[in-house]
Amino acid sequence: MPLFGFANAGVTIQADLLAQLAAPLPAAIALGLFLGKQFGIFGAIWLSVRLGLASPPRGATWLQIYGLALLCGIGFTMSLFIGALAFPGSAELVEEAKAGILAGSTLSALVGYLLLRLAPLHPDHDSEERAQEDEIAADGDVRA
Repeated sequence: MPLFGFANAGVTIQADLLAQLAAPLPAAIALGLFLGKQFGIFGAIWLSVRLGLASPPRGATWLQIYGLALLCGIGFTMSLFIGALAFPGSAELVEEAKAGILAGSTLSALVGYLLLRLAPLHPDHDSEERAQEDEIAADGDVRA
C-alpha cells in the first residue's frame, strides 16, 4: 500500500491497535472491503461466464481470477472520501472508519498478493503466452 495513503488518511495509530480495529465500525468496514468486494467482483465474473455473456481470460485459472478479485479490496481513496461524508459531525467515527478502511485494504492486498504468488499457472500457460506474443508480433494487438 502506498505510504501516501497512510499520510493522507491522517489515521492516528494507537498502542491498542487491535482493540481499535475490533470496534464494530472499523471491523465492519474492513470486512466489507475485504469480503464484499471479492465476493461481488468474483461472483459477477463467474456469473457472466456461466451465462455466456463473457469468456474467462485466456491462460488464467479461476484461482488467479479470484486473486485479482481479492486485490479489488485495496481501493481506499474513495472509501476515505465516503467515510468523511458519512460522519460529518463526528471526528471519532471518521477516525474509526479510516482505520477500518486501511485495515481492509491492507488485508486485501496481502491476501491477494499471497494467493496470486502461490497460485499454480494455467496448464496451457506456455502455449497461451506464445500465442499472444505471436498475435502481438503480427498486428500489435491481442484478440480475446
